Amino acid sequence: MLGFGLTVMEDAKTISPIMAAAIRLLLLTSFRKSEILSLRWSYVDAGRSCLRLPDSKTGDKTVPLGEPALNLLAELPHLSDWVFPASTGEGHMVGLPPAWEAMREWCGLDDLRLHDLRHSFASVGVAAGDSLPIIGALLGHADSATTSRYAHLSADPLKAAADRIAGAIARAMQGR
Repeated sequence: MLGFGLTVMEDAKTISPIMAAAIRLLLLTSFRKSEILSLRWSYVDAGRSCLRLPDSKTGDKTVPLGEPALNLLAELPHLSDWVFPASTGEGHMVGLPPAWEAMREWCGLDDLRLHDLRHSFASVGVAAGDSLPIIGALLGHADSATTSRYAHLSADPLKAAADRIAGAIARAMQGR
């Protein structure tokens, strides 16, 4: 529903392509709004299929990206150092909430917050059978007790989980 709504609103020019792309990336990843909006191209490591965030809410973190998220990033123009630059002036995009509100209203999802997309990503992963340690690692939880349980995981199962979850979300966004 959200993917369809984004496409319709983008085609009707009621949401900018860059704002639609930011919302799509939020749907396809486990990242927080602030992490996506302040994303710099230098943080994107396409060769290793991950984002390397030097200063997230939980500190420095590297998190695998699923193929749909990588494809979305590859299609975006490099207009500045920011993946999602401000529409005017310097810096990164900050005006996403009005676009989100309009899109949410169009879809009839009155109570859905941007942060709920992070929870949805986790829920899709759990429903697909991914373990809580895998999901927690993708979410980048900072709690030391939780993090210690995830420390032994290699990047391969994390990347596979990111691919499965983002793929399922991308298919849903395309109405499949």
